Amino acid sequence: MHDPFLQRLRRLDACAVSDALDKLGLTGVVTGLPQRSGPDQGGGRIAGRAVTMKVGPGKPPPGPPVHLGCTAIAHAGPGHIIVVEQRSGVEAGCWGGLLTLGAKMRGTEGVVADGPLRDVDEAIGYRFPVFSRSLTSRTARGRVVELGTQIPVTIGTSPDAGGQVTVHPGDYVLADRSAVIIIPAADIERVLQAAEMIVAKEAAMAKAILAGTPIGEVMGGSYEHMLER
Repeated sequence: MHDPFLQRLRRLDACAVSDALDKLGLTGVVTGLPQRSGPDQGGGRIAGRAVTMKVGPGKPPPGPPVHLGCTAIAHAGPGHIIVVEQRSGVEAGCWGGLLTLGAKMRGTEGVVADGPLRDVDEAIGYRFPVFSRSLTSRTARGRVVELGTQIPVTIGTSPDAGGQVTVHPGDYVLADRSAVIIIPAADIERVLQAAEMIVAKEAAMAKAILAGTPIGEVMGGSYEHMLER
């Protein structure tokens, strides 16, 4: 996938983009979804366009039986992140080891799951980035089903934990050990511009600190007002 916005997003971290959202008065930060696996078992920022999936109790969509996650994997590939909603309260995996392998073989960038992850050791072994709300050994079979793929999903919890965010297919996703960030496609250019400005200013400040300028002088009024709209 050749996407110049995605290339720029990969160069930023979640904190810089979070600051950019604050500056622009936008939401999109989700915390409480720690990285469970990936390069070096937790180190490795991912960025991509969202492929969405909703999981919960109920009846699966009509048609031939398809195991949950398989349709999302078929839609995903390089430049995509699969975003899963499993906020039903039922302790049952919404992602597991074979799905992890299938997504990795497709070249998918990673998975963000607001729900329980199963087979975490397999994900670690595959060095595939997965972020999840919790871990479990309980299978989805007989407990939850796939309720839809490539539909709007909701991730996040209370305002104290970053708030709830609706994710649409094609939204931009950035995830690292600080947070998961969701950016609607319509906002990506101005968010990137704001984040890149913040990163440039902070890089100049770090350079000044390394040169011996007192930190109180560096982090003075201009830093405190950097995010004003």
